Amino acid sequence: MLFRHLPAALAALALALLALALPPGGVAPAQAQPLFDSRAPNILVIDHGTGQVLLDRNSDEPLPPASMSKLMTLLMLFEAIEDGRVAMDTTWSVSERAHTMGGSRMFLETRDRPSTEDLIRGIAVLSGNDASVVVAEGLAGSEEAFARIATARAQQLGMNNTTIANASGWPDPNHLMSLRDLATLAAHLIDNHPRFYGYLAEESFTWNNIPQPNRLPLLGTGLGLDGLKTGFTSATGNALVGSALQGNRRVIFVFSGMPSPEARAEEAERIINWAFRQFTQRRVAREGEALARAEVWMGEAREVPMVAPRALSVLMPALGEGELRARVEYDGPVEAPIVAGQELGRLVIEVPQMEDVSFPLVAGADVAAGGFVPRMRSAALVLAGHLGLTAP
Repeated sequence: MLFRHLPAALAALALALLALALPPGGVAPAQAQPLFDSRAPNILVIDHGTGQVLLDRNSDEPLPPASMSKLMTLLMLFEAIEDGRVAMDTTWSVSERAHTMGGSRMFLETRDRPSTEDLIRGIAVLSGNDASVVVAEGLAGSEEAFARIATARAQQLGMNNTTIANASGWPDPNHLMSLRDLATLAAHLIDNHPRFYGYLAEESFTWNNIPQPNRLPLLGTGLGLDGLKTGFTSATGNALVGSALQGNRRVIFVFSGMPSPEARAEEAERIINWAFRQFTQRRVAREGEALARAEVWMGEAREVPMVAPRALSVLMPALGEGELRARVEYDGPVEAPIVAGQELGRLVIEVPQMEDVSFPLVAGADVAAGGFVPRMRSAALVLAGHLGLTAP
């Protein structure tokens, strides 16, 4: 149920948020949030730290992902390495099917025996269709079997608008991913596979004496771009799933439908500049700060503090108007026993001109199950509620 009584701690938080939203004179600026006029017909921009959506257009529509879907192939390979099924120095066979793949290539020959690390670079840096097929066949026996396994893995990650038909992103009517799914995949790689993420930003790789540059634009330009993948098909246009880090903020963005690689690079730079310059970060709570108290059912204590499990912050439009509002939601009373760190509810922040932001709140202390007296007290509270009486 909605937390009906605003405790002193949360009231203080609301006042603090209001103070943050207003300039020193106490009057909200009249300007609305500057609109970003993206040239991409399909686009999603997310602040990675807060999870806030900064811009969204057609993010849930399944679209041909082109080579951006190679991130799924890399994920399957990274998980195989971490599970111990393959090692970085494991060697792989190159089939005739892999060797004859067109499009972007690592230029693998059937006589070659590339290592796992070679194939990571061949996919991450060179976007090699041949390297992608080698990985698919080596992990699952065939590219068709790999596609079934990769689709199932995508569903496990919550990528509900994804169907994988091949390992390379080669055009196929059944090979589809939404922008949101690609952003989810990018965030998963960043958060869960930092050991391998750096390969995506390597500027070049040489195989069989053929040097090739990374197809990712803006590397080394000082904008903070450090991944992930470009893509192109006639249906998709020029597309990109990217991530940039400036200071302690990371932004993930996905867009498609650009007419040329040059237009794609220009749009990526515009997105990065806008995302980092047109929003300000405001602290909401310190790690461990109590923001509310939850009623406890059948416990040694009648209440338990609900605290922030980590430092919490939100983004606001730099020139936005209005005020931040906060509310706490939880289903209560919460039945004991309760363990410190157990998630009890959510802190919801309403940000002007943006989607609401929700953070978990956890128990700030253990609460043991009550003995006879606390249980009788809880029973009396229920009975009093039914009879409309004042509880003892």
